[in-house]
Amino acid sequence: MPFLVLILAVWMKKCLILRLWLQRDGLWLRELTKLELSTRMVKQPWLILILLVLLPVILLALLLSMLEPMAYGLLVFPVHLLVVIYSLGRGDLLADLRQFRNAFYCGDFQAFENVAKYDFKVASTSSEQLLKLVQGYLLWQAYQSFFAVIFWFFLFGPVTVLAYRLLALISEHSQNSLLTERTKQLRHVFDWLPVRMLSVSFALVGNFVAVSRVMQHELLNLDICAAQLIEKVGLVAIEIQSPLTEVDSINSLDRLWALLLRAAVLWYAWFAIWTVLI
Repeated sequence: MPFLVLILAVWMKKCLILRLWLQRDGLWLRELTKLELSTRMVKQPWLILILLVLLPVILLALLLSMLEPMAYGLLVFPVHLLVVIYSLGRGDLLADLRQFRNAFYCGDFQAFENVAKYDFKVASTSSEQLLKLVQGYLLWQAYQSFFAVIFWFFLFGPVTVLAYRLLALISEHSQNSLLTERTKQLRHVFDWLPVRMLSVSFALVGNFVAVSRVMQHELLNLDICAAQLIEKVGLVAIEIQSPLTEVDSINSLDRLWALLLRAAVLWYAWFAIWTVLI
């Protein structure tokens, strides 16, 4: 069943209207804001995490345990699928990438900067630096929006991926420095294994020798964050060498996207083989 859920999730991921309908965070984000503004909660980040992450995860686990004996477990399937779709990243990364690339080729530098600022959440006065920041953003968002989700779902099911997405939402929206710090610590633990698995995948579908050199130093490095590691490995996997012209840099985004697609196909092949063998 996990493999079938992941196949359907990829197909439904392309339906932006459905995703927008399912990925409604407004009520949850209002609760986050309310707790952060509470004078009793402001210095108790772990309590906020218990209420906003652990409690929904426990409720989901109870729901699944109740549905499991009913209708031969068939009622569990739609819950798994809905949770996976909800736990995928927000927005449409490919559409943003196309808009960014089109603005560059049209020579509209203002639109180029605006897309980077509002869609990719990066800004720089230098076009070269801006393109480098977008490269890192593309790799990180593809990882945390998709690869980390399907990795944890295949291993441990919907409860884990829901916890991962709720932690990601807190990281993105929290205004409490203590809460943000604790959330980053938890996400670092969640990201340690899947980001290294994706790095190994980049070696298999990209420049094996270059990625291997990087991973020799970073494989067991507990300090490097997932975003830094995936950017470093992704760029060497497609053999990007500085300095690059602006055209080369913008074309590198297409090469990175192709690398991510090859890695996704490889992961699904692994999942299929594992499902057949087990």
